[in-house]
Amino acid sequence: MWGILVYFALPFTLSEVYSFLIMKLYILSAACLTAALTAKAQAVNPVTAENYRFAESRLSYNTDALVDHFNVSPQWLPDGNCWYRVLTAKGSEFILVNTTKGTRAAAFNQQQLATALSSATGKQYDAWHLPFQTFRYLPDHKTIWFTVEGRLWQYDMQQQQCVIVNQFISDAKANPGKRENEVLSPDGKRAAFIKEHNLWVREVATNQLTQLTTDGIQDFGYATDNAGWTTSDAPVLRWSHNSRKIATFKQDQRHVHNMYLVTTNVGAPDLHSWKYPLPGDSAVIMIHRVIIDVDNARVIPIQVGPDPHRGTLSDDISSSGTFDDVDWSGDDAELAFVSTSRNHQHEKLRIANATTGQIREVMEEKVATQYESGQGTINWQYLQKSKEFIWYSERDNWGHLYLYDATTGKVKNQVTKGEWVVTRLLEVDEQKRVVYFEACGREAGNPYFCYLYKINFDGKGLTLLTPEPGNHKFTFSPDKKFLVDTWSQPDVPGVTVLRNKEGKLLTTLEKADISRLTATGWKAPAPFSVKAADGKTDVYGLLFTPTNLNPNRKYPVVDYIYPGPQGGSVRNWSFTSARGDHQALAELGFIVVVLEGTSNPMRSKSFHDMSYGNMAINTLPDQITCIRQLSTRYGYIDTTRVGIWGHSGGGFATAAAMFRYPDFFKVGISESGNHDNRNYEDDWGERYNGLTNASDYVTQANQLYAANLKGNLLLAHGLMDNNVPPYNTMLVVEALEKANKDYDLIVFPSSQHGFGTFSPYMMRRRWDYFVRHLLNTAPPKEYLLVNKPDPRNKP
Repeated sequence: MWGILVYFALPFTLSEVYSFLIMKLYILSAACLTAALTAKAQAVNPVTAENYRFAESRLSYNTDALVDHFNVSPQWLPDGNCWYRVLTAKGSEFILVNTTKGTRAAAFNQQQLATALSSATGKQYDAWHLPFQTFRYLPDHKTIWFTVEGRLWQYDMQQQQCVIVNQFISDAKANPGKRENEVLSPDGKRAAFIKEHNLWVREVATNQLTQLTTDGIQDFGYATDNAGWTTSDAPVLRWSHNSRKIATFKQDQRHVHNMYLVTTNVGAPDLHSWKYPLPGDSAVIMIHRVIIDVDNARVIPIQVGPDPHRGTLSDDISSSGTFDDVDWSGDDAELAFVSTSRNHQHEKLRIANATTGQIREVMEEKVATQYESGQGTINWQYLQKSKEFIWYSERDNWGHLYLYDATTGKVKNQVTKGEWVVTRLLEVDEQKRVVYFEACGREAGNPYFCYLYKINFDGKGLTLLTPEPGNHKFTFSPDKKFLVDTWSQPDVPGVTVLRNKEGKLLTTLEKADISRLTATGWKAPAPFSVKAADGKTDVYGLLFTPTNLNPNRKYPVVDYIYPGPQGGSVRNWSFTSARGDHQALAELGFIVVVLEGTSNPMRSKSFHDMSYGNMAINTLPDQITCIRQLSTRYGYIDTTRVGIWGHSGGGFATAAAMFRYPDFFKVGISESGNHDNRNYEDDWGERYNGLTNASDYVTQANQLYAANLKGNLLLAHGLMDNNVPPYNTMLVVEALEKANKDYDLIVFPSSQHGFGTFSPYMMRRRWDYFVRHLLNTAPPKEYLLVNKPDPRNKP
């Protein structure tokens, strides 16, 4: 407009001015038409269904089927040998391992069994596609049992005959020792279960029932499994070695708040309610510890006050029905246990007399932030014979083992030491005074790679037992004499071997073969390391790029996030053919970044505590600086188009990213987020945020920052989510509406935390959202993701 006025001021005739204006309008119209045609060209160049099909080929149900000789899961036998089933290009093979001889062989003749089963059933069975995945050896090892279509079959290897043992058989009858929601005694003769808030036992041989407790009532019952959101009807207890006593508790949740969910259905809805304490509540779940004399049906109260429902690893004090943080002495005369304070800052090791319930205070440890006992395993053990115990502590900034005098409660010596982390205490050989353990970060390379070690009680003789570079996953035989070890890296397929407990390699069992997978053009993610937001700390991650990457093109970024602090975004540093839909998204035209940020575990104590007291940090500064650093290495990364998504804690982090860093993150998908930790179960916040800083919970709530939203945000939640109740997301929805902000929402009326059968739908909608708003093009309409079974598992 100013240009036109200037020209009018110049000494031109009216016709010349008119001609000039016509020319300018023509040029302007042409420019507008060109822009319109360009926009139309982009709009008519959508991502196609064929693109989605190719992306789907990178999901695990398509890639796993192309990996052979991997994922060995040994099934140990009473004689110390083991068998496993492995998938090959032909189908499946059952392998028997003789640990003493160090040999592997066929567990049975699969062709002969297939022929015998075909003859007995009238159906044709293929030797490499037998209709079962597990079996049981009978004591003679010449006969096996297996189940096909609800029938229990017996195969005689010498006679090469299959016969039906029972016409139809339930799991309970097939394994009469244990029924649903029971905990079997070590000798297999008794099974404990809950009935009407009290604990009972069943004699396995006769089915005779005995009531052990009588005073259990609603919300104050025995052995209750309820950690706020993890619940079952199975009892939480620990049998003594001789199967004559039970360590458990009477759980008091009478004064704890209820959580509510309402079903979606035709007719009157059902109201679901359960005990779900929140951070800062005056009443939380408490446990009154007891020992039960099973022979005499006598309850022995442990003479100590009730403890908060807490464990050294988490709020869930049960691992598959086993009562955590308790340890019977070898003669069952004593029970050692750890009491954890409500905020996980104070641990007390105590020893109770199993006959009288009297206790002896042994030691305590206090920390300024939160105590944890390793990763996935309770890393302390009572050694009654020597009157000692092994204890786990991060007092020197690294997670290590310490030897204590159980009589005085004084530390005798530090067992492990160095700038690395013990993650799992695996075995304590009291006689030889040797400890076997898993640790990360001691060997060169990725600090998340874990290895097996042994060391003497006195801290001498540290020995690496699994030296191959990579992440080691191992399973010990019940007698601890042998182990099956698989090592791999994210971009290096696994090798599975048999070792003895001293680390000697006895035989190679399997080598993963990915040749059929790589023939499809598949490629592994690229491991990387960058500096954290502090500019000093090394952080690690994985980078996923399209198969046909064009280095001269600019690609938008999708940042997958799970901020912890109990786990991280990568989590599994072993080889796997697919990690969620990361590679699938990359195939649609994105660079996918997965970063293990600061404040996550398996590093130093100071690393893990970087965000203590402010979970709203969510590793987001690390994510941003990581993407910027990667963009300087790889010119194809476009930092002007960055999306982010995550589930649960990742949903919390995603919304925080969109609200707190709206100029960097342009598109976000927040699934099942705990957006306000005042509305999430008590242990989570009180452990990582602290118990007293209630004001910090307020300032960390996502809904307070919803007005900052600039980009495109998709929220998703299951309305029957008993982990993160859906009103967490509804608070964000309400705040966005109050701020007059546009947003997108998907609800799953009958789904819990992980969406269940609707997970493929959510995945497809996730792809659509990023395609539409980061690639700025149209996705195929209503593409259907179909989970395909592995053809090698078909009979």
